Amino acid sequence: MSNNSILVVGGGFAGITAALEAAEVGYEVYIVETNPYLGGRVAQLNQYFPKLCPPSCGLEIQFQRIKNTPNVKVITMAEVTSVSGSAGNYDVKITQRPRYVNEKCTSCGDCEKACTTKVESEFDFGIGTRKVAYKTHPFMFPMRYVIDADNASESELAAIKDACTYDAVNLDDAPKTIDLAVGAIVVSTGWKPYDVSNLTNLGGGTLKNVVTNMQFERLAAPSGPTNGKILRPSDSAEPKKIAFVQCAGSRDQNHLNYCSYICCMASLKHVRYIRERSDANVTVYYIDLRTPGRYDKFKAITESDEKLSLVKGKVADIVEDANGNPIVTVENALTGIKTEEKFDMVVLATGMEPSAAGHQVLACSTDTDGFVIDGEGIIAAGCAKQPLDVMKSAQSGTAAAMKAIQTVVGR
Repeated sequence: MSNNSILVVGGGFAGITAALEAAEVGYEVYIVETNPYLGGRVAQLNQYFPKLCPPSCGLEIQFQRIKNTPNVKVITMAEVTSVSGSAGNYDVKITQRPRYVNEKCTSCGDCEKACTTKVESEFDFGIGTRKVAYKTHPFMFPMRYVIDADNASESELAAIKDACTYDAVNLDDAPKTIDLAVGAIVVSTGWKPYDVSNLTNLGGGTLKNVVTNMQFERLAAPSGPTNGKILRPSDSAEPKKIAFVQCAGSRDQNHLNYCSYICCMASLKHVRYIRERSDANVTVYYIDLRTPGRYDKFKAITESDEKLSLVKGKVADIVEDANGNPIVTVENALTGIKTEEKFDMVVLATGMEPSAAGHQVLACSTDTDGFVIDGEGIIAAGCAKQPLDVMKSAQSGTAAAMKAIQTVVGR
């Protein structure tokens, strides 16, 4: 006998789509998300393709659908810790970390005002800070604060609790274990930026004014650490000359063997961010500029900007001068000439690496690059399956929902 419930592991755009498509035709669906919010990487963007919408645009629609669909149960700050059984009948154990804030939270912010301790913001990829009582972003869902008790003193926790007039702070909150019986599992665990510290020749993680493409995305976001102003990290100055290094760790046998699909489009989008805000000069160093299908027009329009220089060549090295200005060494692939050029700021277009979160527990089959291969009752969606943009991730989520439904009804 099959269980008709479906588990979706990962609450990014693909996971949300898969959950809603299955739930809205009558299936009970559980979304398990390790973060305190749904939305995945999309929530961290300033804008996304194809229309350059802010992430709240697409996500708010999905969140409203979740609110209106009782069949969707959301479990945040949680991981799958064991799976047994087979397609049609899985027993799943989930461990949920304490949030220390309950459903009474109105998101008024009084708890945050009571904090003094600041720590590095994971949501901003380390280029900003947050307090120990925090919301990650303005359209966070669920719209509830989180308390980072591990980094707060006893007196600070007491002050946070006293500041809340709604009795929403529960300092006795503890880890919970949740047991579920499901018929199919959708793996939508998404992606993580390639570890920039591996790119030592490009100054990854050591040169202050060399940032990753996702850090740059947060700099451009109105809710980011600079309120949407593109400023270089070392001195908060507005950069007048910026370089983008494509395939930073991608298409490289020493790092990621594959093309991450979205990096070229993202950098062209970032050029637009810059040109909307300043008259800075931009240089893009690339191996190939790949803008599949419908994005060719976007590329053509962006390339026409007189402040943009496109250089086909592989960046060999980045160092900095005494003032923190990155110096880029590159060999032009067309002329064969090796040059050094100084910039105010460099952006590394690091690739997508599958997050592999919980893949061993889920007993997923993966390819040589770590992307999930569909099994009999375990179906991959979004960037857990392959590098994809937001639109294709949503399509992948719909396809995964169909396969999950076929699994539970076919047994």
